[in-house]
Amino acid sequence: MASVNSGAGYIVPGVLAVAGLLATVGQAQVFPVLTVTHDDTVITQSCVVRIPPGTAIADANRNGVIQVGADGITMRFAEGSELCGAPAGTPWNELTGIGIRIAGRRGVTLEGARVHGFFNGLVATRADELTVAGGDFSDNYRQRLRSTPAAEDSADWLFPHHNDTRKWRDEHGGAVCIEASDRVTVREIRVRRGQNGILLDRVNQGRIYDNDCSFLSGWGLALWRSSRNVVSRNAFDFCVRGHVEGVYNRGQDSAGILCFEQCNDNVFAENSATHGGDGFFGFAGQEAVGERWLDAERDRLRRETGRQEVEELIRVPPELAREFSALGCNRNLLIGNDFSYAPAHGIELTFSEGNVLAQNRLVENAICGFWGGYSSDTRIIENHFEGNGGMAYGLERGGINMEHASDNLILRNTFLNDKCAIHLWWDHDAHLLKAPGVVGNYRGVSGNVIAANTFTLDGRHPFGALRPNDRLIVLQLRDDNTQQVRSNYYLANTVALQLTNAMEWAVKPGCEPLRDGQMPSVALPQIDVPGNRQPVGARPQLRGRNRIVMDEWGPWDHASPMVRPVKSAPGELAWDVYGVRALTVIATGVKAQVDHPATSDNAARITARAPQPGVTPYRIELQGENFARALTGVLVAATWEVVVFSWKPEVDPRQDDAGWRKLADDPAALRATVGALDFPYGWGGPRDQRISETITAQGPGGDHFGMVARTRLRLPAGAWRLKTLSDDGVRVKVNGRSVIENWTWHGPTPNEGLFEQVTDGEVELEVEHFEIDGYAVLKLELEPGPDQAKAPGS
Repeated sequence: MASVNSGAGYIVPGVLAVAGLLATVGQAQVFPVLTVTHDDTVITQSCVVRIPPGTAIADANRNGVIQVGADGITMRFAEGSELCGAPAGTPWNELTGIGIRIAGRRGVTLEGARVHGFFNGLVATRADELTVAGGDFSDNYRQRLRSTPAAEDSADWLFPHHNDTRKWRDEHGGAVCIEASDRVTVREIRVRRGQNGILLDRVNQGRIYDNDCSFLSGWGLALWRSSRNVVSRNAFDFCVRGHVEGVYNRGQDSAGILCFEQCNDNVFAENSATHGGDGFFGFAGQEAVGERWLDAERDRLRRETGRQEVEELIRVPPELAREFSALGCNRNLLIGNDFSYAPAHGIELTFSEGNVLAQNRLVENAICGFWGGYSSDTRIIENHFEGNGGMAYGLERGGINMEHASDNLILRNTFLNDKCAIHLWWDHDAHLLKAPGVVGNYRGVSGNVIAANTFTLDGRHPFGALRPNDRLIVLQLRDDNTQQVRSNYYLANTVALQLTNAMEWAVKPGCEPLRDGQMPSVALPQIDVPGNRQPVGARPQLRGRNRIVMDEWGPWDHASPMVRPVKSAPGELAWDVYGVRALTVIATGVKAQVDHPATSDNAARITARAPQPGVTPYRIELQGENFARALTGVLVAATWEVVVFSWKPEVDPRQDDAGWRKLADDPAALRATVGALDFPYGWGGPRDQRISETITAQGPGGDHFGMVARTRLRLPAGAWRLKTLSDDGVRVKVNGRSVIENWTWHGPTPNEGLFEQVTDGEVELEVEHFEIDGYAVLKLELEPGPDQAKAPGS
């Protein structure tokens, strides 16, 4: 149960009081006790909810197990009562239904609720003046992730851009979902082991404070078309997916705080949102930018002209540009927060204007501290940027990165050992420069003021050893020969300036340079910050991106036991075990080695090796303090003969199967042997996988390559399952018969097929794979099938 402020308690006969839940009421109240044992329980008066221990109540019709049927009622959960929608041990991705449903009811108060085992814990719609006070909404829905410690799977990306039809609530799930409601309060709730914490959809004038929604695989707090809310003193730490330190850092649109589609005039104060995909992810929205208008305009022009390519015909009427110019995520205040250790950005706030970022901490974010593409009139004041850019790529790297940004004030900030402290630039964004939301606000890269900042480069950066030609940059203005970077002020700093292409470093035409007495004067707003907690800095032992440890369900909470498979050598399997004290390991069928790295997390690496070539069943029993788990499966030790080759588009394997296969038989194709088919190519190709010296030196790059691999294995009789992860086409044959066939252009896609081994004996496996362009991956796994499974056609 979440901690609550001390205060007056209440007593109901037969029910243990919960201290503090009536602190805002002023006096004890006695409510009748309602025992809930079945679905579709409608509550029409204030009561204490009691649920017998061990009871699981499924929401069969997905409209809420408990439904609130009257205005102005208070519903409290009795001590120890939990509303559970599924039996303990049900996988998180199989959870369904809604725990508590409030629809069209005003002034409802929910106190001390504990809701677990649902797709959505609480859903409230048109529930003005709702109060959710205290309680625990842990162990509700979360997706099973496909990304591994070895490679990212792009299927794990969230897509927060379309929520007008409730996609967030219906597709991603949320512990607390509030829609179309004003003046709501959510305080002192706790959420763990879920995907999303608090979802606010068209919620205005709310107060969200003293909550702890951390260690989630999506968003701690997400706002959609929500304005004039105060969000303060919450912990939204470790809301993350898609990150393995030193391997890949994607974030996959997870965030501590998500703020999408025209969320204006909100205050975010003294929150801790560290280790999120982004700490704060703000975007004006597709409607605000004008992407929907652009799509409709292209369709109209294609119909009227009969042409497919119509970009040069697009014109944005001035009156339409003026209409769009007021849209965005505007005039929000982010003050006193900690947005550090993100796999992507500390703060991303794009296509928006008039926002204030003040006195925030932005440390060791992998790409940059603040990314402000197409932002204008932003006030960036007295923030601390340190060590940002350690896993950056492209033009974004370091402290402040702003593309196509104008009239921004960067004042009195401190920069310590960032890859590039400040980077302003312009480039050719032909697509975006046709969008009415961009046209309405675009002023080029001009009028930016950079003043009274402190830059320090003392060599204590988090990037490891720099190569001889590497250097840290204080200020970079990149122009692309269009002279769009212009009219910048600079004052009172010692700076190493890197100039590229056409640059202008001057004051605005006709203006005198700023002098000490002419420093821009900006008064930070005085705000009332609700809440008593102090989450900023409350988890100092977890600082650093290396503290993000992911398994297939999300981030480790650094408290519960976690066992996750990690990349291993051919003929081996390996697992990392976290959070288990006094670990013992008993292995059957394989040889197991246990290593204990020097960490404070009770971490252990278990490596299992096959005693001989072939397929070896194994069982590894793990035991420790209050912990027991068995790892079972088969370990495959094989020798694969692989052939890799390039192919030209005119020999497309989807149309010319025989011609493509002929390339594998060509003497020019490169051959090697490997112990497993596990190639996380990413945007590379065979030459990047260390398959052999020859392939590294001469092998194909990241596009238009193929691989054919063959091996022979002895298998016991029974059903067997083959599983692939591929991008692009894959085909798997057993003794010449196709078991998996996905010979298409596709993103990272899992496939599987069953086959029956009638008697003990040897089988031949053949795998074919082609890549067209972009991201690529190939992985093959073999495991026992279900006892009763028979392969189709066997």
